[in-house]
Amino acid sequence: MKKIQLGLIGLGGMASVHAEQILKVEGVSITAICDRDGDKVSEWGERLRIESSSRYTDHEALIKDPNIDAVMSITPNNVHYEIIRLCLIHGKPIMTEKPFTRTFAEAKALLELSNNYETPCMVGFSYRYVPSFRMARDMIRSGKIGQVRHVFIQYLQQWGGPVFETKMSWRLDRSVTGTGALGDLGSHMIDAARFLVGEPAELSALMKTLISQREDPSTGQPVDVDIDDFAAFTAILEPGIPAVFQTSRNAYGSQNQFEISVYGDNGSLHMDWVHGDHLTWVHPNEERSEVREKIAVPQRYKLLQMQDFVDMVRGTTREETATLRDGYLNQRALEAVERSYAERKTIVLNEIDATSDSIGVKK
Repeated sequence: MKKIQLGLIGLGGMASVHAEQILKVEGVSITAICDRDGDKVSEWGERLRIESSSRYTDHEALIKDPNIDAVMSITPNNVHYEIIRLCLIHGKPIMTEKPFTRTFAEAKALLELSNNYETPCMVGFSYRYVPSFRMARDMIRSGKIGQVRHVFIQYLQQWGGPVFETKMSWRLDRSVTGTGALGDLGSHMIDAARFLVGEPAELSALMKTLISQREDPSTGQPVDVDIDDFAAFTAILEPGIPAVFQTSRNAYGSQNQFEISVYGDNGSLHMDWVHGDHLTWVHPNEERSEVREKIAVPQRYKLLQMQDFVDMVRGTTREETATLRDGYLNQRALEAVERSYAERKTIVLNEIDATSDSIGVKK
């Protein structure tokens, strides 16, 4: 088995999470790193014992490195497009963080470009690897709860609330991030709906900037915030299943509260990230009395995201793996949320393809 040599672009907080997981995967190692911050590159280089010639501050140089088999991109949203584009062109399989891109125009340009290349691309929708979510998907598909009738999904965090005095950062800057809670947390909710039940067909939305000014850490002065702290939307999932979504960064008491309920004719499934090794199945017994089972998820549903990526690099792409097209469809749904709120109307997602272009986006 050939050892896979990975290049890691972006050395922020989440990079440590992914790097730690890589250590658990057989036959793979991080052999090149890149970040705009030279101090971070030096620190990581020493820690991982990476040769000085494989420490970069320019992402294109790492992508072109002939010794690198694949790339992990753990970067702010405004550079996702360019890094994915270069990986496609240079034939380097990539695992990119979500949201797929900053804008729908960028997503559409990458989809069009991907038609000319066979480079594998995974989008980091990490909650596809929560064991209870994976088990629920099988139970829904096998008819355990009968016909699905409706879905409720919420993803709440608290760090943006006033009590925490959170200062301005790239996650709160539209020019870098595209959207706020919607792209950061809402993209996971949309992917969960697609993963478990079906594609959004139409959508109606509400968005709100709850904290309109924050302190600029470099000047100490207040600056305007131009992204959403809160988003709520309803959708019709194919084939005609209503779904309700809400997300917030100002939900005091919620550390990382990602919860899903799927209701069918013969029962319901309830799962959350915190208790990801268990699934609650509510269903009637033979006497039609309610039974509430807390099920320990079997080992077969446990898969490391990085293992899935390495398997993709080696040529095996699972049916449930989030690919470039999944990233595109997710970005289309995010676009629908924004348009729905801006235009105060329901958006039909198939119409977005017909009314959007990628003019001005480098291919």
